[in-house]
Amino acid sequence: MKASNLLATIALLLAACQTAPRVVVPAPTTATIAATAAPAATIAPPVPAAPTTNLSDVCVDKFDPNVDYFPQKSQIKAATGLKIDYFKNYKVVTVLTPWPGADKMFKYVLVQCGTPAPTGMTDALVVNVPAKSLVAMSTTELPVIEQLGLLDRLVGIDSFMWTNNAKVLDLIKAGKLVEIGGGADVDIEKTVNLKPALIFSSGSGSPEFDAPPKLLEAKLNVIIDGSWMEQSPLGRSEWSKFVAVFFNKEAQAEVNYDQIAAEYNAIASKARAATAKKPTVLMNMPYKDTWSIPGGKSYVAQMLADAGMSYAWANDTSTGSLPLKFEEVLDKSAKTDLWLLNAFGTFSNTQSVTDLDSRYGEFGALKTGNAWNFDLQVNANGGNAFYESGATNPQWVLADLIKIAHPELLPEHKFVFYRQVGK
Repeated sequence: MKASNLLATIALLLAACQTAPRVVVPAPTTATIAATAAPAATIAPPVPAAPTTNLSDVCVDKFDPNVDYFPQKSQIKAATGLKIDYFKNYKVVTVLTPWPGADKMFKYVLVQCGTPAPTGMTDALVVNVPAKSLVAMSTTELPVIEQLGLLDRLVGIDSFMWTNNAKVLDLIKAGKLVEIGGGADVDIEKTVNLKPALIFSSGSGSPEFDAPPKLLEAKLNVIIDGSWMEQSPLGRSEWSKFVAVFFNKEAQAEVNYDQIAAEYNAIASKARAATAKKPTVLMNMPYKDTWSIPGGKSYVAQMLADAGMSYAWANDTSTGSLPLKFEEVLDKSAKTDLWLLNAFGTFSNTQSVTDLDSRYGEFGALKTGNAWNFDLQVNANGGNAFYESGATNPQWVLADLIKIAHPELLPEHKFVFYRQVGK
């Protein structure tokens, strides 16, 4: 190559270096080295937040074994036959005394739907909660179901005849409830067709009279309600929590019960502090040849004491009823100040009472017009509101009794159940 050509080539290369853009390569950093040395990490899905209230309408989407799915819990305060134990995603409910002389308890494992059931619970009935539907075989459960806002889940009851609950009557008229019968005459086919999640019932321990054995044989989820075995008014009322746990409605049940207990205790304290003489009281009427008198340790005896009444059998130690002869009762109670008849049907006056048996006229309370019956709310079929809502709301019953015994203590109270039998 000629010198002149060589010089021209060198000149062109120098010109290209001056006009071409400069590319700056940054020095590697620690982050860059780490990113190139290993693959990108997988982003973990968000952890579901623990619920702050019980899930009363929905199931769990993503189960976390470390989450407490029942942040709202019930605490049993007065009831002695009911136990509730809480775990992360299930509860164990135990009915300790289902009926008199029972040799077994009933246990239920309530599993939050959308979560796994525990293993090894072979002695218990396992059900998912919140339950989607129910059948109530006692009118005593209807006020609780209404108070908890669960009437939309009620699909059947034992009989249409006995209820006084206005909202339940509306459901019956609208054809939204099915009548399945009661006791050993329960209609299994109707009940199976309803496909209820739960059936609340009670038992006596006699299979020939009880509905639960037949319902259980049909593979239905029968829940034994032992509330009637409680020996205190507030103990019976607290069984509203028993219904609530199957629907995750503990928070509402606690509020309802605490209000009832506060009202009951407030008016009971008034009666206990009263300085006026405690009137003597006779309970019930005989059936055929037997007069069933509440024992001194029964819930009835406690309520009479809370109402400021003097009960002739207060020192008895029985929790049930005493089967007595007419003469035994007359001998001990002929001069009682008050007589709570607590009889089916109604009495227009004292004459209608003595028409049943002339010996009733020997009781002083009847002579003085101080006989009372709990027939203020009775439907055309004889269904008595006392049996329906009295157990759940003992404060109403107590207020009636105080108004009878010490009317000056509750001057504004209007009778809910009791009515004076006129002369």
